[in-house]
Amino acid sequence: MTTERSGAEILVESLVAKGVEFVFGYPGGAVLPIYDALFGDERLRHILVRHEAGAAHAAEGYARATGKPGVVLVTSGPGATNAVTGIADAFMDSIPMVVITGQVPTGLIGTDAFQEADTVGITRHCTKHNYLVKDASELAAVIDEAFHIATSGRPGPVVVDIPKDVQIASAHWTGHAPQRRTRYAPQTAGSAEDIATAIDMIAKAKTPVFYTGGGVINAGPEASRLLRDFQKLIGAPVTSTLMGLGAFPAGDRAWLGMLGMHGTFEANMAMNKADLIIALGARFDDRVTGRLDAFAPNSLKIHVDIDRASINKTVRVDLPIIGDCGIVLEQLIEAWLEAGHAKADLTEWYARIDGWRARQSLAYPSRGKEIMPQKAIERLYEMTRDREPVISTEVGQHQMWAAQHFHFANPNKWLTSGGLGTMGYGLPAAIGAQAGCPDALVIDIAGDASIQMNIQELGTATQYRLPVKVFVLNNEWMGMVRQWQELTYESRYSNSYSDSLPDFVKLAEAYGWKGIRITSLDELDAGIQAMIDHPGPVFVDCLVVKEANCFPMIPSGAAHTEMILYGDEVAGTMDDDAKALV
Repeated sequence: MTTERSGAEILVESLVAKGVEFVFGYPGGAVLPIYDALFGDERLRHILVRHEAGAAHAAEGYARATGKPGVVLVTSGPGATNAVTGIADAFMDSIPMVVITGQVPTGLIGTDAFQEADTVGITRHCTKHNYLVKDASELAAVIDEAFHIATSGRPGPVVVDIPKDVQIASAHWTGHAPQRRTRYAPQTAGSAEDIATAIDMIAKAKTPVFYTGGGVINAGPEASRLLRDFQKLIGAPVTSTLMGLGAFPAGDRAWLGMLGMHGTFEANMAMNKADLIIALGARFDDRVTGRLDAFAPNSLKIHVDIDRASINKTVRVDLPIIGDCGIVLEQLIEAWLEAGHAKADLTEWYARIDGWRARQSLAYPSRGKEIMPQKAIERLYEMTRDREPVISTEVGQHQMWAAQHFHFANPNKWLTSGGLGTMGYGLPAAIGAQAGCPDALVIDIAGDASIQMNIQELGTATQYRLPVKVFVLNNEWMGMVRQWQELTYESRYSNSYSDSLPDFVKLAEAYGWKGIRITSLDELDAGIQAMIDHPGPVFVDCLVVKEANCFPMIPSGAAHTEMILYGDEVAGTMDDDAKALV
């Protein structure tokens, strides 16, 4: 039955038809018709954030934890521009998200009207696609297409900009969204010839390594299971980017740890000495490769990725396979079994790896009763591992320590800003994850500087009774900035001290949270247990050693084998070209 509905009502019906559970947003004049359509509609739950950046990051956290696309609703002008950081973050990290922005009426577009911004122009380079909808009759099809684009191929954000008069205008509504009109159909399976070539290369390898990334996570839980199955068949060790943690269990002997700038010695050395790198859903970014001319110089490289643009973008590979990681892994397993290959004897390869492991690259000194930040993460992991918590982070030293010392066994448990490195990501991301996973233990591991970027979102968790935990490693510095200034700029600490820090416990209590302060090692376990036991939101202010550095570390401009470990002497300062890369 066809009826007349307003554009705003058609939008709401379209979201419901796509199975949307939550909308993260903030109202304003240019989206009031949509908010009026949401009023009293119990099919969608709107989460009112305190800042539009928080809405975008919350949608990211929801998407990363659940595997479903996040949805954002913000007003025109500053509402849209405030959300851009989160949109760009989702674009870099391949997070599926549909962002609905209000716009001034169509007749005022281009007149510098109140709260007007060229949202389509501003977001053109940080979205998979964007729309300016000028006719209410097109809304349903556009929304359907937006979700298809956001979730297909390499996932990412799609912006739908809707002028206010389009929200008010009437159009025919048939009770269901029109069939999508898109011709976007990314390749998902590798060719039989490429699969056969890959199997032959893998069978001949003497020192192979899996290099996995966020693409395995994005391909769904089945892809992670297939990765584990294929690894058992061929026996190769596995390393991962920051975004790929959890795709392979950290407790497995084949696990090398994270690679790259703050990766383990054994992971980086194995990549350098491998005769075959099997890259799955990773993009050879600069934080992994180090100096390009020194990266894995003697290895053959197979690169499986759904994004054709990522192939040969920075590192030339010998065999590109365009496709979904899960589907290609299934093809590889089938081809391996059909060929009747036996697992290679990699005893010598693992013996070399054990030699690199013996360096204990993640080891760190103790400081009596003072809390080393690595120790805080280790205890947090040990005391929560049985709950399989969802961990988000802000950005900085604490992020790298969490990646190094919190060990993940499964996908979708690790939420972090990788490509854009967005401070302020962790708290709203944790809120989005908690909304999507209400029974999970969700912890934001934060730094004292980064948490203040979006600390107002404490109010969001309070309002919606979301029992998020925030665990701050408080060293009273912008820790990673201070570390770079120490190692690169002769300890000239320019504007990296977080002076005038708030009393986090009192601030948390003012928002209705439970506040806990941990000041010494003998208080650590009790403080973590109190956080776990409290049923509501908890903010833990954990005072850690102020000058601790995050090692291993590959200096910018160095090769991926030129790692600084604890105890190493830092020889002088870097040259100007290397400094420019920091």
